[in-house]
Amino acid sequence: MAVVGLIGTLDTKADEYRWLKERLVVEGVETLLIDVGSFSSSELADVSSEEVIRAAGGDAVELRAVRDRGRMMDVMSHGAARIATQLADEGRIHTLLAIGGSGGSSVASAAMRALPIGFPKLLVSTMASGDVSPYVGEADVAMMYSVVDMAGINSVSEMVLDNAAAAAAGMAKSFEGRIARDDHKPLVGVTMFGVTTPAADEARARLTELGYEVLVFHATGTGGRAMEKLVESGMLAGVCDLTTTELADDLVGGVLSAGPHRLETAGRVGLPQVVSVGALDMVNFGPPDTVPAKFEGRHFVVHNPTVTLMRTTREEMAELGRRIAAKLGAANGPTSMFIPSRGVSALDVDGAPFRDAEADEALFGALRDGLRGSSVALVELDQAINDEGFGKAMADALHQAITK
Repeated sequence: MAVVGLIGTLDTKADEYRWLKERLVVEGVETLLIDVGSFSSSELADVSSEEVIRAAGGDAVELRAVRDRGRMMDVMSHGAARIATQLADEGRIHTLLAIGGSGGSSVASAAMRALPIGFPKLLVSTMASGDVSPYVGEADVAMMYSVVDMAGINSVSEMVLDNAAAAAAGMAKSFEGRIARDDHKPLVGVTMFGVTTPAADEARARLTELGYEVLVFHATGTGGRAMEKLVESGMLAGVCDLTTTELADDLVGGVLSAGPHRLETAGRVGLPQVVSVGALDMVNFGPPDTVPAKFEGRHFVVHNPTVTLMRTTREEMAELGRRIAAKLGAANGPTSMFIPSRGVSALDVDGAPFRDAEADEALFGALRDGLRGSSVALVELDQAINDEGFGKAMADALHQAITK
């Protein structure tokens, strides 16, 4: 039978979780309740708060004596994430459901973000009508606004929680069935930007022809982070990271950064990856009047009314090459770097506004130097990135790495 995992602070929300457990049984599922209450010892719990604290490496007596709420929330978040992940890996839960205010939502969402993409996650929260990015991150967490505070069962909260219970039960049953019939093609990720679309399309077509299901990620910061999350979840067989432009935004201060750890996850987990330098010739900003004054005098292209592109300099390209080489050189799995010697984007070819062969060569030279002596295969093609054959060559290299 499908099981809904419940995660909650039973020192403050015992009545609500007792009601949820009863309602979920009516929906035809079992429950497993994880207690993350700071000072809770509820008999309702299947996993006690002390067990959660121990899972995080903490000592319940010591933590409770200090009475530091911030530290306790951090410990509970880590412990709940480890327990929820273990339960999901063992097939003991098929959905994770939680209710709470800001504190309870913070702990529950940490556990939800630790679970793989595709594992059902539903959070009923007083915080769901505002900026939910701290709770959702790059995970597929579904959030439902509680309307009223989670302070007992009343005519409004009963309706909201009844819907949540029905949704969680349905998701759990569906997920349990999906596990039994899971036979999809191996998944691979491809990164794309508007100015690298022809190459990405060619790589996607070739990988599809080779028998893969291809997931394309728009390299807009969230796209890169989402792909890395899928890599970490173990869902991808390999990565064709053709468009690494987010690293330029991280270095220079653009609006589409994926953070300093972009391009590290596949290498850390040993996943086959082929990488290129797509759109490293540009940093992204919003409308022209939003570009920081410190960049006055730089070379810009207004891509559209809401996107302004700034050409990266020779020095910035060299630094990007050094950073990429360091990340790839630390990889634990098969890794290839593809260099398109005639241009890294549609704007960086002969006659285009961002063409700067010297800046590109600074990038390429830093990559050659940084990867010398490493296990990374360096492939240089006398083409621009969008020329016919470049995307296909990357796809074929990825297939070879995966099948080996």
